Amino acid sequence: MIDVYVSKGTVKDRKKLAQELAQAIMRWEKVPVIPFFTDNTAAFVHELDADGFSTAGGSADHVRVTVTTNAGALNREQQLGVVKEISDLVAAAAGDPSLAERTWVTLTEAVPGGWGIGGHAYTNDEIVQHVRDLLGRS
Repeated sequence: MIDVYVSKGTVKDRKKLAQELAQAIMRWEKVPVIPFFTDNTAAFVHELDADGFSTAGGSADHVRVTVTTNAGALNREQQLGVVKEISDLVAAAAGDPSLAERTWVTLTEAVPGGWGIGGHAYTNDEIVQHVRDLLGRS
């Protein structure tokens, strides 16, 4: 799951950005492109009034992105790559290359059982087994 918080009007095509971010996470996590992942990997773009947030110095020209993955989904190389790609995608969506420098990305991991999909709280092992079953690799 990805949540993006931006000032109103920063991003021209929010749906396109949301889809690009969700696809990027799938690529970096190296999950198979199957409905279980394409239907359950999503990004949400939240627009805030410019007076709805501020840095300590008074600036409101930043973007915050929170990414939640399953525990251990991203190694260090993947963390570095996904943060750069997310920052670049946000900047491109805003038409402002300098925004990449003002985009904060936090990577968080869901606790075991912390993925609720279809009314079931999945552990990492259960997700892996479910995908194996879907792919016929049990």
